[in-house]
Amino acid sequence: MKLKQLSLFLENKPGNVRKACRTLADNGINIETMALADTEQFGILRILVREWQKAKEVFEKNGVIVRESEVVAVAIEHRPGGLADILDVLDASGLNIEYMYGFFHHPANVPTDSNTAIIVFRFDNPDVAVQTLQHKGIRVIGNDEVFGK
Repeated sequence: MKLKQLSLFLENKPGNVRKACRTLADNGINIETMALADTEQFGILRILVREWQKAKEVFEKNGVIVRESEVVAVAIEHRPGGLADILDVLDASGLNIEYMYGFFHHPANVPTDSNTAIIVFRFDNPDVAVQTLQHKGIRVIGNDEVFGK
């Protein structure tokens, strides 16, 4: 259960993040979550969208450098130590985390009083990461849970 993430390489100047978001909006594509990392001259905007192929095509037509990559999303309890427990498993397994970001989420199949956080991981070997996490009883989630049906 891997997800496709798009990484946009944007010049670090006012308005570029807005333009990327407006491009998606104008094409009817909703952003589930995003993370922005910057350097002095460029930023990397990482996004999860249901229609990633369409989004990639739209960005490329607009001259935006965009790359797709596979990431792994994990549902964790939104409580103190929820993330630390996952990181303990990953460290004990020797898995390398390239980067991660998270968001708060109420999945459709979980009662509304349940608090679930979603952590998106980029691993150097996502297939091994998925197998390891599932073997340890950690809930790896796919498109339907992240984006809804």
